[in-house]
Amino acid sequence: MILVKLIWYFMLKIRLSKSKSKNNLYYKIVVIDSRKSKNSKFIEKVGFFNEKNKLLYINNNRVFFWIKNGAKLSDKVKYLINK
Repeated sequence: MILVKLIWYFMLKIRLSKSKSKNNLYYKIVVIDSRKSKNSKFIEKVGFFNEKNKLLYINNNRVFFWIKNGAKLSDKVKYLINK
């Protein structure tokens, strides 16, 4: 049982998922299975990024929790966190 959970965690990614509302494009920062498409059902939303207003919110506690459990950051999310 523990081995199955570890394998499942290694397939996770923290990446951007595109969303839109009335001429306003924004991205959700989500934890998702790396084999699924970017806009499919995600496990947890850990933040968002509004490109128009340059507004960024990240729940650092949850991001570090998922990284500690084996999730990998995408290049764009890594860039946004370091910014």
